[in-house]
Amino acid sequence: MIVNEKVIVGLGETGLSVAKFLASRNQKFKVIDSRLNPPALSELKRILPEVETEVGELKLKTLLGASELVISPGLSLKTPVIAEAAEQGVAITGDIDIFSKSVRKPIIAVTGSNGKSTVVAILARILETAGKKYGLGGNLDGTNFKPALDLLSEAPKDFYILELSSFQLETTERLNAEVAVILNLSADHMDRYETLDEYHKAKLRIFNGCNQVVINRDDVHSYPVTELSAPIWDFGFSRPGVNGLGLLEEDGYQYLAFQFEKIVSVNELKIFGQHNISNVLAAVGLALAIGIELDAIRSAIKGFNGLPHRCQWVANVSGVEFYNDSKGTNVGATMAAVEGLGQRISGHILLVAGGIGKGADFRSLVPVINRWGKEVILIGQDAIEIASNFDQDIQVYFANDMQDAVSTAFKHASSGDAVLLSPACASFDMFENFQERGNAFIRSVRQL
Repeated sequence: MIVNEKVIVGLGETGLSVAKFLASRNQKFKVIDSRLNPPALSELKRILPEVETEVGELKLKTLLGASELVISPGLSLKTPVIAEAAEQGVAITGDIDIFSKSVRKPIIAVTGSNGKSTVVAILARILETAGKKYGLGGNLDGTNFKPALDLLSEAPKDFYILELSSFQLETTERLNAEVAVILNLSADHMDRYETLDEYHKAKLRIFNGCNQVVINRDDVHSYPVTELSAPIWDFGFSRPGVNGLGLLEEDGYQYLAFQFEKIVSVNELKIFGQHNISNVLAAVGLALAIGIELDAIRSAIKGFNGLPHRCQWVANVSGVEFYNDSKGTNVGATMAAVEGLGQRISGHILLVAGGIGKGADFRSLVPVINRWGKEVILIGQDAIEIASNFDQDIQVYFANDMQDAVSTAFKHASSGDAVLLSPACASFDMFENFQERGNAFIRSVRQL
């Protein structure tokens, strides 16, 4: 190994994107991974056969010999050898930090516990309607995933929209976004963070160097903790003020509004639930911050149909509605889904939940289920632990797999009820990802 070359730590899609970017800049680097056969190893060998790799173990000697470590977001900075290298003065960065130093067009940055993908999808539709060229990357899901650095090999854009996780922000020193938002904050990834405050601090890094800020009036955790000279836009469910977005009521109808101007009626939106109203307001705030006209915004949000696996309607079987919210991977997301759906149906909700709980506190689900729910059907490795949080008023059933869960829910449902898959958990105990889990739910419903 050449002393003082960069070392990419982690060879998944993000690590591969860093390797391609550094190679295009003729920079020396090495790639290491603790796995014997990391996901992108064969592709790296195919396109960059000359690059040195080291797999099977993270060696402290290798890390200490690096000029800089480019850490993939799946790796915690608390990993002992990484923490030791940092302690001894080795510089640490990530792909988003490299991207921000390399891009010349404005960055629109979005993070939060829930709603990120929906907000960036709405914003992308707004920019498309306005005739703007945009790149969309970062922490996107499944087939939509595109590492940020891969965007730089495409044709030039007017704007770059980045969906960012707390993991990515840990290694981002200064993002320098044109506008940034923390949509909301609720307990998530508590298997990686010791406290909610530690998780919050990672999210707050999105504001470092930004020119404008969008905040959620209804969530104090979305506010920058230090005074910024940057212009502030805000959104929330109350009546909006100057530079604010919110809700106005007129003749018994609710309208999304900017300052004192109505944008669209809530009834004109194709997505439902308070959480989605909040998502639309956030996207509109970001669009206004970069100068998009209200006419383009209005047209775009009226036509937005939502994303798969997010409160997605599946079928009506004998009067029972089935909804797939497999992307509900934490307690906050599931609470929002239950609340939003509960307000739309005449009957009760039968909730299908469970999986890997990530150390979350499930007690906050109890009042929401008691208000809108009927029964809970639990699956996955933490099902028994989750059930221990519920009181005796909640009827709990355990299911062996998704088909069992769906048939159990249907057996106990009545016409007017809704069966909602919103697991409040990660999927990796039973499925490859949340998409596979959602598709299993859809298949099971169609087999009824």
